[in-house]
Parts: sequence; structure tokens; C-alpha cells
Amino acid sequence: MKKLLFLCCALLLLAACAQKEDNTKGKETKGDNKMNEQLVGKWEGNIVIQNGALPIIPIIVELQKDSGKLSVPAQGLSNYPFKSIKYNGDQVSVSINLNGSAIEINGTLKDGQIEATFQQNGGKLPLVLKPFKEQPEQPVTYETIKIPVKDGELTVALQKASKEPSPVALIIAGSGPTDKDGNSAIAGKNNSLKMIAEGLAKDGIATVRYDKRGVGDNQSLLTKEENMTIDQYVDDAVQVINTLLADNTYSSVHIIGHSEGSLIGLLAAQKANVESFVSIAGTGRPIDEVLLEQLKVQFTPALLKETTDVLASLKKGELVKNVSSPELQSLFRSSVQPYMISWLKYNPANELAKVKSRVLIIQGTTDIQVVATDAEALKKGKPDAKLVYMDGMNHVLKNAPADRAKNLATYSDPSLPLHKELLPAIQQFILNEK
Repeated sequence: MKKLLFLCCALLLLAACAQKEDNTKGKETKGDNKMNEQLVGKWEGNIVIQNGALPIIPIIVELQKDSGKLSVPAQGLSNYPFKSIKYNGDQVSVSINLNGSAIEINGTLKDGQIEATFQQNGGKLPLVLKPFKEQPEQPVTYETIKIPVKDGELTVALQKASKEPSPVALIIAGSGPTDKDGNSAIAGKNNSLKMIAEGLAKDGIATVRYDKRGVGDNQSLLTKEENMTIDQYVDDAVQVINTLLADNTYSSVHIIGHSEGSLIGLLAAQKANVESFVSIAGTGRPIDEVLLEQLKVQFTPALLKETTDVLASLKKGELVKNVSSPELQSLFRSSVQPYMISWLKYNPANELAKVKSRVLIIQGTTDIQVVATDAEALKKGKPDAKLVYMDGMNHVLKNAPADRAKNLATYSDPSLPLHKELLPAIQQFILNEK
């Protein structure tokens, strides 16, 4: 589950990343120091946070002769100017003042890449910057349709099946800036949901998927963060389902929810007459329990105590005006608190009990974000649900070892196929095959 937790934890550290520079030629910079002109240009890399919930934070830096800019796509930060930049031969030093936080990046050009350290508030982390590469355009294999929703139209990707009429499944992505393909500026590009859609289409099952409000094709549907709630996401999903139910092209309608999309999907399944619901890596406990479990290995006792108190207030529906610790500002910023209040009111296991359709729960054994405890809780909430464990499958639905670093490496490798048992399990369940 790439829950808001992972987005917000990343944002705390995103503010601490980066250095950038622009394409310019020449070998001189401020002062008498010479500079290696190969440093000038656009670079990309990852801040790696040891023991973090999702410790990979992609950044882009643009190094110019006398200045530079930083971009952190996951935070919506684009072309943020450096405070200063200094060159000395193969070395570069950057300082950034980001919302009052002092950041320093010091690097050395070596073998075509910049080996650097990133420092903020006394903490120092390694950073390797490589020449920026534009991602090639992916071939479009789906049709685009528009569905009326609150405040406008939702742009939806329809992956047609090999034959009609066919079953159709709505695929709902996880939290944060995760798009319809399962990719995120935080976690990387893995194409997990794209692979599910294309794989099911070959197996005779159509799918629809979409970027959530505020993301990609539907970015314009979210103008203020404080206006967003889980319930709005659910309403969008219900509108899509009702549109599919009214279309004779489809023999039956189903929902597939991944991570936070599992909660959104099961809530939508309560409101619409779907044939089945598939939960993949969905949490089975209230989100405050999950957040505290993940943060206890990262936070000091004082920070954990404040986090517990803030979550307790939000769970009662009370906004928290004063969050004293700077480390918690991004996680509990005022504009995100309404969303968290809407999220905290739900216990996924209790809500799943209200779903009348057939239910399949899928859990990977090497998922380092959602664990077997959650799958068991969902199963307990709906005893007649089918629970399937996929040996060696991680959170992005790829075969991965338990080793954290190697597991996380799969998050940004779209060349890796889905776990071999995933598509057959979904197909057989949707088609109600034994």
C-alpha cells in the first residue's frame, strides 16, 4: 500500500533533496576556480533513506554556470532555484533554502556521474546523479473515454478485450501520486497495473483504469488539496461502475483494487451492483494502526508520541491547528488533514463485511508495505472471501526477495513481468472458474 504515509514521509525528505544545474558551456564560474564543463547539464538521481517506509526519492537537478534549479516531481516541486552554486574543477557545491530548511549538496564528477552527499539539518545521505534521460513515449494500447463526475469529466482508459461481450473490471490504483499504470514519481515506474490491464484483455476481460483527481490526465479535477476525501474517490469509482453497468458491451462488472485502491474499491462495491471484488495488497486495519506500526521504527519516542496524539484527534474528526515538530509538518499539514479524517473513519475489515459480491483477497509474501496481518484481518471481516498468498510477490506485484534493497529495486524496473500466478488467479476468479 503506497498510502499517503509513503507520500508524506517522502515529502518530509523530498524537501531535503537536491541540486541542479543547466546546460551551458564554458569553464569559468564565480571566483577564480575552474570548472569542468561536463558538470553543466541536467541530472537525475535518488535520495536513498535507510529504513524508511519507502526510502527512494527521485529528484532532478539542473546545473548551470552561475545558478541551478531543483525539481522533485512527487512533491510538485519544479525548477526551484538554488541559493548558491560553486565549482572547483570536478567538484560542485550547491546550497538551497527550501522553506527555511538549509540543504547542501556536495559532489564530484567521476566516470560520467556525480557522486555526492545530500545534507539537511545535520543529516547526511548518499546521492548519485546520472545524466538525465527523457523517457520514451509508451505506445497507447487503450481507448480514452470521458465520464461525468463532480466538477467535470474523468478521463478513463478502456482496455478492450479480445472479444465482446466480455466481463469488465475497474482497476483502482493506490495512494499518493500513483497513476493508472501503477507508476509513481516516488516509487518509480513499474507498469504493474498496465500489465494487469493488458494481460486481462488478452484473456478476454476488458478493464478500465484512470489517474485519480490531481494526477496525470485528471490533475485539473483537484484544485485544492483540502477539498479531497476518500469519499470523493469512492464517488468517482461508483460513477465509472454505473457507466459500465449501463453498457451492453459488458456481460458483468468487477472491481480490482490495489493498496489504498482496495479500500476505495470495497467502499464502491457497497454502492454498486458488481459481480466481484478483488483486493490486492489491501490493508485490513484502520490506517492509524498501520501508520504507527510503520513509523515506530523511524521516529524518536517524542515524535511517535506526538504522531499518536495527532492521529487520535483526527480520528475524532478534530483538525489539529498546531503540529509542533517540524518533522511532522508535511505528514500532518493542514491541507491534508481533511483527507486523513475521511480515511481514519474506516476499518477496512468491517467495511469488507458489507460487500455482498464475491471477494478475492491476494497478498504477496514479500510485500514490505502491507503484511499478512492485513490479509488475515480482511479474511476475518468476510469469512467467505477467498484468500490467496503469492509466494515471493512484493507490493508492486513482481517476484522479489525479502531483502529490502533488492525488493525496492523492482519498484522502478518496468521490464520485470508480473508474478506468474497473479493474472491466472484474477482471471479464474472473475470468470468464476474452479
